[in-house]
Amino acid sequence: MEILDLLTSDSVMTCVRASSKKQVLHELAKQAAQLTGLHERKIFDVLLERERLGTTGVGRGIAIPHGKLSELDRLYGVFALLEQPVEFDAVDDQPVDLLFLLLAPESAGADHLKALARISRLLRDGALCDQLRGVSDADELFKQLAARATPHAA
Repeated sequence: MEILDLLTSDSVMTCVRASSKKQVLHELAKQAAQLTGLHERKIFDVLLERERLGTTGVGRGIAIPHGKLSELDRLYGVFALLEQPVEFDAVDDQPVDLLFLLLAPESAGADHLKALARISRLLRDGALCDQLRGVSDADELFKQLAARATPHAA
């Protein structure tokens, strides 16, 4: 499972304006609805339900909201860079400005976990995160993610 299996240039958002965790999740759900063809409220509700189980704010300004929907036939990702960090109940109590949404079919099983692990490994790279925070264009943001996510041949 590679990042480019989840993301397209249409699934990357930059300069997203939001003032709360709920508003961020709504913006992500709206973008995901365009990609998946599902109703944004259904996606939003799944994301909210997952957040009630425990925060997806993993620390260092990063959150990986995720959920499963039976109507999906494959994994989908949305990456967002917020204009300003928002309180997200992250494990380190720091506000979040980088988010990678992952949506999976109910039947995804191990693929869902592999994708979460891959996203986590990618965003653990502090230099990449600093670089992403300096980008204001969605196409450039996608290029940065794609360049870092593509394994380099020896």
